[in-house]
Parts: sequence; structure tokens; C-alpha cells
Amino acid sequence: MNKKQKKMLIRIIIAAVMLIVLHFIPVTGILRLVLYLAVYLIIGYDILRKAGKGIKNRRVFDENFLMAVATVGAFVLAVYSKSGDYNEAIAVMLFYQIGELFQSYAVGKSRKNISALMDIRPDYANVEQDGRLKQVDPDEVEIGSTVVVQPGEKVPIDGIVTEGNAALNTSALTGESLPRDVQTGDEIISGCINMSGLLKIRTTKEFGESTVSKILELVENSSSRKSRSEEFISKFARVYTPAVCYSALALAVLPPIVRMLFLGLAPAWGDWIYRALTFLVISCPCALVISIPLSFFAGIGGASKEGILIKGSNYLETLSHVKCVVFDKTGTLTQGVFEVTGVHHNEMENERLLEYAALAECASSHPISKSLQKAYGKEIDRSRVEDIEEISGHGIVAKADGNTIAIGNDRLMQKLEIPYQDCHSVGTIVHMAINGEYAGHIVISDIEKPHSREAIAQLKKAGVEKTVMLTGDAKRVADQVAVDMKIDEVYSELLPGDKVAKVEELLEEKKEKERLAFVGDGINDAPVLTRADIGIAMGAMGSDAAIEAADVVLMDDDPMQIAKAIKISRKCIDIVYQNIVFALVIKFACLGLGALGIANMWFAIFADVGVMILAVLNAIRALRVHNL
Repeated sequence: MNKKQKKMLIRIIIAAVMLIVLHFIPVTGILRLVLYLAVYLIIGYDILRKAGKGIKNRRVFDENFLMAVATVGAFVLAVYSKSGDYNEAIAVMLFYQIGELFQSYAVGKSRKNISALMDIRPDYANVEQDGRLKQVDPDEVEIGSTVVVQPGEKVPIDGIVTEGNAALNTSALTGESLPRDVQTGDEIISGCINMSGLLKIRTTKEFGESTVSKILELVENSSSRKSRSEEFISKFARVYTPAVCYSALALAVLPPIVRMLFLGLAPAWGDWIYRALTFLVISCPCALVISIPLSFFAGIGGASKEGILIKGSNYLETLSHVKCVVFDKTGTLTQGVFEVTGVHHNEMENERLLEYAALAECASSHPISKSLQKAYGKEIDRSRVEDIEEISGHGIVAKADGNTIAIGNDRLMQKLEIPYQDCHSVGTIVHMAINGEYAGHIVISDIEKPHSREAIAQLKKAGVEKTVMLTGDAKRVADQVAVDMKIDEVYSELLPGDKVAKVEELLEEKKEKERLAFVGDGINDAPVLTRADIGIAMGAMGSDAAIEAADVVLMDDDPMQIAKAIKISRKCIDIVYQNIVFALVIKFACLGLGALGIANMWFAIFADVGVMILAVLNAIRALRVHNL
């Protein structure tokens, strides 16, 4: 509980105690009025001040104005009728402030997840200068500087580890509790906490462009993007509040005039003014105005704790209507890392075939070359290789240990007129010939992510009706991946522009209220992420393109998070609709009872504060998303 909340709690306690004490003290007349006014001012002075400011700034019709008019009017009625009963006016204000305190506490609770995320901002950076460490503001660190991160400190800026190894706590970024191990040569992002070991990092970005800065900017701006539900409530409140104020005025004035002029009865001004004041207290739209934004805020906060960053409540609402999810393949459903998955040889041993493949490819930085060198697993003596010739679109011809090595695709074998064997395995097939004789082939595949299949199944359970995969890979490879993962539709051999065109086709095919989400790795999928109804960036740690182009950023690369994001959005929207229906039904029912004189001020307190508390309690449920 913060200082402001503590002060409010003290005021509530003092006012409640004074109200109870005054109930048992036999004080009458002016002294009684003064004492009760003192209690009223203790508990309600801030509401009166806000109402006065609203009138001064020509923003009259808000909840503060309603509460001020209703409670001051109740005081005036008690004085006019000489009843000396000022309890109702004070009780209305007291319970309203209790509701405000409860709402403030609820908002504070939902802010904890956002605040925890804000804690990823580093306070300083240890810059190494002339063998000594100097603490500076992260904004002052230039690209290429060496920063030192000691155990327990936050990584201040994105960079590459130049010395040391450590385990990093990335939970504030990804929601993942398991630490991530890093060593020399690894890329590292800001916002992680060093759990063990000293690290030296060469910075690759300025602080303003680093991952932590981008995330903080994203979260800070999320509340500015309002959903249609929030916009509806704002417009509703602007029309509703003046309407009920004028209705209350009519209720106070018209019935007495009708009684006096047309029915020949006493006007009963006091009775109808009391009904009008009760009508005003009941009409206060706090439950809607507070609980709806709070529901969205809690949903965004709960999602951020799970490593799912949603840029605004409008995107949260759109996500809840997703019925079609379109995936990029490489880096999204697969790891985007090529590995040797098979070695099929004629007479040569596997290790020997891999050795010659690695030697021939030793001068290339192509991902396939890197995977062959990794599979060999030993240090390569480049002095054994000479006369390396790269044939574009075909492969490489080189000499190793005096042997002529030809390694590449089937077109290379055809060019060299070497008979080769087809391979039925799915993946990239690398054929090899030694001294003009076919030696075998190596299968290289992009490895499927561990949870990809389960993620597709979870999406179906979450109500997604169609899953689609778009890829530039060969048809045979793409079809096999789609079959393995049970994806409904697959389109292969696509260029980046083709992906945009295909997404536009799918957008035209969907129903009016359904939404399409595209999930990509955020690096080369920015145009498609932007074109879809909602763009979701996978594994976007450190990717500026993802944070800029996507509407939802998953800070971990686990595709299971997609289904969780959709479930979170649907739970949040369900809560919003529940609160809208509940608040409106209760409000209008109580307004009718108040106008008929059945509901008194005490009943009005429940209608206003009670409904608000119940709606806020329901809104807080949006925070609980861990087990979805």
C-alpha cells in the first residue's frame, strides 16, 4: 500500500470512528450540524475539490460532480426537514471512498507485473577504461565499448560476450524461470540478470536502441492504444452522465409541479428531491469507467509476466477474435539452424565422408557449409585444401590431400557428368564425388522446435479454426513439415512479396468478424506482420524489426506462447463483457427503483460502490493467466 492509499485509509478510519461516536453523543442544533460537517469534510474534501475543478474546467458531468451534488443535497434536505439525520450523506461519501481505495489497491496490484518489467532497466553500466571500471549512465555508453557485468548485476546494453561465461536470469523478459547459459562469442541482450561469473561485453547498440529500451517504450505506450470496448465506455459515459443529471433534475422538479397544478395535491418537494439525489448516487458510472480499463490493464500485465508483450488493449481485443493463424516456417516452427541429419555413403565411412565435406567447405560461410563443419566436429587444417572453386548455384570443387572433391546439389553432379543416387529423405541433399566417383550424399535439415506440434494442437483447442504455413522452402520439405505438425494448409517456394499476397488472399476469404494472425520471426517478415489483422513476432529477443512491426511480441521463441496469448485475450474480453452486462443491468434496475421511491440512499450505496467493488474484483481475475 502506497502513501496515498495509507492516508486515505486513515481518513476512512477517522471518519468512521467519529460517525460512530457522534451516534451515541446527544448533540443537537447547530453544534450537531457543525460536527457532522467536520466528519463530512474529513472524508469528502477531495471529492468536493475535484468537482469544483471540473466545473471550473467545464468538465462538469463526472462521478465527483454526482457524488458532491448528491451528498451536499442530502445535507441540505436534512437541514430543511430539521430531521438532524446527516448519517446518509456521510455514509454515501464514506462508502464511496472505501470503493475508491479498493479500486486504487486493485490497480496497484495489477501494476506489479508492469512494474516488475520496468525493473529490467539498468541503473548503471560498468565501463572498462584503462584497466579500471567506471560506473556511468547506460545512455552514455558508445557502440564498441567494453562493459563489465558482475554477478547480481543487470546487463545494461546489447552486445557480444568477449570474455567469461555465466548463467543469466531472463525471467523478466521471457517469463522463463530456467537460466540461460552464455559464453565467449554469444550475443547477449540487455535486461537479463547475471547470476554467476564475470562477463565482459562489447556493446553493439546504443542504450536507446537496445532491447530493454525498446521493451520499456512498448509497455509504457500500451495504455494509449484503446480497444473498441474502452472507446464505447468513454463515449457512453460522456452521454450517460449528463443524461442522468438532467433526469435527476426532472425527477426533482416535474412530479411536484404535476401534483400541484394538475392533481391538486401537495407538491412534496422534499420527497422528490430525495428521490432525485438517490437517483444521482445510483447513476454514478464508476463500475464501468473503472473496471473496463482495469480489466485490459490486468490482462496486459498478466501477459507481460508470461513474456508476452501486447502493445495495447486494441490488439488484445483483436487477438481474442483470431480464427486463422498463419505461420512462417524457418525460425518460427523450426529452429532456423541447419544440422546434418543423415549420411548415406557408398563405400566410404561416415566420418571420412564428413571430413572431406568439411575440408571442401572450409572457406565458405554459407549455413550449409557451417552445418557440415559443425557435424565434422574437429579442427580443420586448411593447409590440406587447395584450388577451391565455387560454382554459383551448384556447389564447390576443391582438392584435399591430393583428391578432387566435388560437393553440391544434383545440378553439380549433372554438370560434372557423375551418376548420382536420389535420396527420399526430407531436407537439403548434398551430393559428393571424390576423384570423379560418386561417394554418397549428406542430408541437411532445419530442425523442428520441440513444442511446435503441441503448439498447433493447443491452437485448435483454443478455438483456432485454420492453421496455414507460408515458406520459401521446396515443396517436398514444406509438405512434410505440414504433415508432421498437422497444419491445415501449406504454401511453399514463396518470395517475401508472395507471402504478403497470400495473406491478402486469406484475409479476403475469412468471415467479417474473424481475425487473421501472422506469426513470424520478425526479421524478414515485417511486411507480412504489418499486413495481417494482428502480427505476432516469435523469438524476438534483440530484434528491432519484430518490436517495431509486430502488435504482439513473444520474448521467448516457444510457439506454445501463441495459444497462451490467445487464451489470455479471450479471458480478458470475457471479463470485460461480464462487467459491462452486470454493471448496466444492475444500474438500470436500481435507477428504476430509485425513481419510484423504492430505493433509498443506503440502497444507492450498494448500487454504486457495491457494483464497482464486484466489477473490480472480477477485473482482477485477468491477472491470473499462468495456468491457461
